[in-house]
Amino acid sequence: MIPYEADLQRAAEVLNAGKKVAILIGAGARNAAVEVVQVANVLGAGVAKALLGKDVLPDDAPFVTGSIGLLGTKPSSDLMQNCDTLLMIGSGFPWTEFLPEEGKARAVQIDIDPAMLGLRYPSEVNLHGDAAETLRALLPLLEHKKDRSWQEDIALQVRDWWTLMEERAMAPANPVNPQRVVWEMSPQLPDNAIVTSDSGSCANWFARDYRVKQGQRASLSGGLACMGAAVPYAIAAKFAHPDKPVVALVGDGAMQMNNMAELITIQKYWQQWADPRLIVCVFNNQDLNQVTWEQRVMEGNPRFDASQQLPDVKYAEFAQSLGMVGIFVDNPDDLAAAWQRALSADRPVLLEVKTDPEVAPLPPHITFKQAKAFMASMVKGDRGAAQIISDTASQLFNKKH
Repeated sequence: MIPYEADLQRAAEVLNAGKKVAILIGAGARNAAVEVVQVANVLGAGVAKALLGKDVLPDDAPFVTGSIGLLGTKPSSDLMQNCDTLLMIGSGFPWTEFLPEEGKARAVQIDIDPAMLGLRYPSEVNLHGDAAETLRALLPLLEHKKDRSWQEDIALQVRDWWTLMEERAMAPANPVNPQRVVWEMSPQLPDNAIVTSDSGSCANWFARDYRVKQGQRASLSGGLACMGAAVPYAIAAKFAHPDKPVVALVGDGAMQMNNMAELITIQKYWQQWADPRLIVCVFNNQDLNQVTWEQRVMEGNPRFDASQQLPDVKYAEFAQSLGMVGIFVDNPDDLAAAWQRALSADRPVLLEVKTDPEVAPLPPHITFKQAKAFMASMVKGDRGAAQIISDTASQLFNKKH
């Protein structure tokens, strides 16, 4: 399915007129990766990814700014705020406050579902069609931009962002920095790995610290509201691709809700899989962490123990009782070796990491309202307020950033 020729011509006119083009891709662009790269190179554009499109393009491409939204990157946020033209491909990204301010950017949207066209952003030209076929038809109509300064600046921002992510991941924490858990995972994953994430604070580290490679697949609950999805997703991935290693990133809240029971499902079926590797990585911080930080930053309320405190369950020992490999880490220097051991195992593994609940899942930009609410929550007597402020300040006011 491809759009009418007249609509393709109108879309090309909009895109050719733009000097600062931003591309947003979602899961609908998965089979159009080559065409997206070609369009980005012709237009000198940057490419941001909705979370469900995280695995469409690898994160080592210099013009790929990473995830968009509250869990997104600063380069993606700046890309959307500073562009004059937006091309949306196969994405139903729902949080419109992270798209360009209405009226500041002309927009073209491509989607196979006509109900999605113009739904999130007032696009000037809507192209109803398959992403790959539509881009192939559009490419001959696009003019190669001679001025590459916009894309070159994006590449510099992306390079600085990854440097900052490494610095944040390696910052000391009590006992383990949750960002480092995923940062240490990324380089060790095989090129055919599949990664799933739950919807708690671990989704932040999945979105920002997991550097997806070409050939890898990744997914989570697209609306970020479905708790307990990571391990069922991982089991489904193993049945769909029994020859590939799978990793599930899970918070302890979701683990206690239903994912511990799903370990029994894994134990029942794993010997049927050609590649037995399925690693469940549990962030054990004894806190419903995403909600805790939402209370602090959005509402200005301190952490409420009665609703946020979680029991300290021995997840690795529970997995061992089922016949799986159980690995427990409470020292950040042991993380790399733990991931190596998990990825070398001859059966499913539960990797339990004792992580620090006071490491803030910072949004790409801090608004004055958010900062004011955060400080109000500290003044109201949040636990460990001094440590939280110190840790957050060290991440916000990094010597280079």
